[in-house]
Amino acid sequence: MDLEKKLITPFQKFARIEGMGGILLFGATVIAIIWANSPFGESYQALWDFRLGVDAESFELKKPLMLWVNDALMAVFFFLIGLEIKRELMIGDLNSPRKAALPLFAAVGGMVIPISVFFFLNQDPAAESGWGISMATDIAFSLAILNSLGKRVPVSLKVFLTAFAIVDDIGAVLVIALFYSEEIKYMLILLALLPVVFLGVLGYFKFYSKFLWIPLGIIVWFLFLKAGIHPTIAGVLLAFTVPIRRKINIKTYIDKLHVIIHDIEDTVHYDKMLLNEKQIHLLDDLEEWSDKVQSPLQHLEHKLHYWVAFFIMPVFALANAGVVFNVDLGINRDIAFVIAASLFLGKIIGIPLFTFLGLKLKLTELPKGMFFGHVVGVAFLAGVGFTMSIFISNLAFADNPILTNSSKIGILIGSFVSGMIGYLLLRLSPKLKSVRVPEEVFEK
Repeated sequence: MDLEKKLITPFQKFARIEGMGGILLFGATVIAIIWANSPFGESYQALWDFRLGVDAESFELKKPLMLWVNDALMAVFFFLIGLEIKRELMIGDLNSPRKAALPLFAAVGGMVIPISVFFFLNQDPAAESGWGISMATDIAFSLAILNSLGKRVPVSLKVFLTAFAIVDDIGAVLVIALFYSEEIKYMLILLALLPVVFLGVLGYFKFYSKFLWIPLGIIVWFLFLKAGIHPTIAGVLLAFTVPIRRKINIKTYIDKLHVIIHDIEDTVHYDKMLLNEKQIHLLDDLEEWSDKVQSPLQHLEHKLHYWVAFFIMPVFALANAGVVFNVDLGINRDIAFVIAASLFLGKIIGIPLFTFLGLKLKLTELPKGMFFGHVVGVAFLAGVGFTMSIFISNLAFADNPILTNSSKIGILIGSFVSGMIGYLLLRLSPKLKSVRVPEEVFEK
């Protein structure tokens, strides 16, 4: 229990970062849509089609800027997702069947029912590969909306939303790996797994060095890229090799801190401009001991959250949200409707239904301060599937720009309607307390 208290990133800080990131994400989305549909729309497309990379005699790696965003920057996003998944599985809300039960039931419903709605509504064989688009919930957007409600909603509801969104991400990662990868070159996969296993062994023995992880991580990413597995999966695998345990406990660190401070005080000369050699060595010791007392996983999560929330996600939105609302270019209204309906109907049916089943079977229970009406309200927010939905859309319809553009329109519409209704419902959260599951359904 002591380890859990020391290692978990404070949820309020996480929610605040994600909420502010959601605001930036929204701003980047609006800019992308306006830019793509403005008289300067050609410059928008030209920017993301611009090819960057290395072109040597025996080696070539050149991609459009769009693919560098989706394949490289998003690998960092998936690395962060992997860190969050590992933390939740080891010491968080998913580290035991009992803890995981409620968000797990909600997440399964939030994946199975949207997929079912998609297959039920879709009549276009060319669009069948888009079934995974409506699976995931966008944590940044949904938490931004939830945070805007302040004390109208309990903290437990934010934890619940985050937990089942992370389970959704696990499902989305597996779907991408299994169903949205190209023809797989197994020999390259085996070569890529060697450094992953090596780093995993080092992590098991609590060894971590960014000077080793970063170059080996780039190699693994490149091998996955060439092997036909989407390279963002490399980010998830590498995250699981990062050790979560610290080398020393906080008591040892404090004792050493006192010794170092005392030694520095003995060498202080306040009139000197520069530090002497002993002071420099003491500060090096302080830095070394500070590294040892931190969980590598927690430290990386802390640093990457800002980069992902305030840079990577807005850039991804700017690159991918620029859908063109021009009938002349071709818009498949049917697939746009199917995607929007899958997000909206799938989540608001699936999450309450499966949560209800978990409660009825007495396998789960609602946290203190949370009511079934809250589950209904947050189910609407779960229909905001922006980031992962657009990402899967790019993979599903890579060779069909009309379907790609149309599915993004559906994602934007479904996410907007879901977010607005979810916000309005949860503003009425005091009245949602009256929405209860009848007690008699739990009777044996």
